[in-house]
Amino acid sequence: MSTQFFTPSIQRTDLVLSVSALNNAVAKLLEQNFPLTWIAGEISNLTRAASGHWYFTLKDGQAQVRAVMFKGRAQFASFIPREGDKVEVRALVSLYTPRGDFQINVEAIRRAGIGNLYEAFLQLKEKLEAEGLFDKKRKKSLPKFVRKVGIVTSPNAAALRDVLSALKRRAPHIEIIIYPCPVQGDGASVRIAQMIAQADNDNLCDALIVCRGGGSIEDLWAFNEEVLARTIAHCNLPIISGIGHETDFTIADFVADLRAPTPTAAAELVAISRSELLFQVSEAQVKLKKLVQRQLETHAQKLDWMTHRLRSPEASLTMKRLEISQNAKYLHNAMRKLWQTKKNQLEQYQGRWHHRRPDCKQAQLRLEHWQETLLRQMEQLKQKQHTNLRNLSEKLEMLNPQRTLERGYIILQQADGTVIRNAKQIHAEEKLQMRTASDQSEIRIAEVRLTKSML
Repeated sequence: MSTQFFTPSIQRTDLVLSVSALNNAVAKLLEQNFPLTWIAGEISNLTRAASGHWYFTLKDGQAQVRAVMFKGRAQFASFIPREGDKVEVRALVSLYTPRGDFQINVEAIRRAGIGNLYEAFLQLKEKLEAEGLFDKKRKKSLPKFVRKVGIVTSPNAAALRDVLSALKRRAPHIEIIIYPCPVQGDGASVRIAQMIAQADNDNLCDALIVCRGGGSIEDLWAFNEEVLARTIAHCNLPIISGIGHETDFTIADFVADLRAPTPTAAAELVAISRSELLFQVSEAQVKLKKLVQRQLETHAQKLDWMTHRLRSPEASLTMKRLEISQNAKYLHNAMRKLWQTKKNQLEQYQGRWHHRRPDCKQAQLRLEHWQETLLRQMEQLKQKQHTNLRNLSEKLEMLNPQRTLERGYIILQQADGTVIRNAKQIHAEEKLQMRTASDQSEIRIAEVRLTKSML
């Protein structure tokens, strides 16, 4: 029925309404003129019906109103109200038309003062975010392999049992240190902060888990305090928060280095499962095998190159001897030429001085001195060249394979002359040529045994 019956512009005193029409019109009028509104009061006469609906009276010191919260809304409530609870409800003002009862249909319920708490939450969040406490740049990474983890929570909490169970299942090798503290109530945030500071000072853990189970905003409020947020931010250990359920967010979650939706998920973040570890080890083995293979190929190529250079040591020795002989001959000729040149110069000087100053004894003495000096320098040069020649000969002699054999080594060759360089080339009953420093003989291999170091 239209609400036009109740507009002041219509003056119909002869209109007669049925009770149902009246109630329907009033209900519609109320719903159209009163949007969803937050209403504060105290719960009384609470009934939780088998259908899942909640029925109660919301009252204050001067008045009361009937209220209903249907199952579809009640199941999402963050807590179950009790008689005498002071609450705030978000409700639609209506009328229960069958009885004409004025009532409110509750869409959401929270404990009284939650609005103030949420406002405080938003203010602190904005403040800390402006200071950079939420920046990703300042967050620490978890170690790749956690060997010891600290857990900051209540020793009686179900969250602790969940974390311990997950760690035991996934990574029983991880050591655990529990830092006990209350996780709700007065002073809880200070005690949690003290335990985090103690763990940081002990420096015994690779990471810290700060956790508790789900609850209302009041239950989780300890994790929204500024003292705890700043302690987490200044902690040198990486911290994982596992507070409440996936939909619960606290200030501690924003400051922590890593946020897990639940305590169990926090444990799974630090505990790499055995299957994952085995997979990583397998990958590492593959990489190591490839690296070793590349090194073997590189050294094999180098060995082939060195073997090629040593295939004919006699030829290399002959070339070095020829080179030394040529150098010695060149040195001898150069010295003879230098000697003859200096001798001719000396004779010229003697002739000039004798012709010019036949009676100058002093000039004669100087000439003799120069002659002696020249002879001495030539002798020194000769000795130096002989020393260099001897050094070259000694170095060349060191390259002679015969010297290696004289130190006790042998050379094994197959029938076709191939040199044995690896024990894997030898086969039982095979005949080989064995060369020592003094002779060469033929041997037969009776048995081949390879040790692990030869594989």
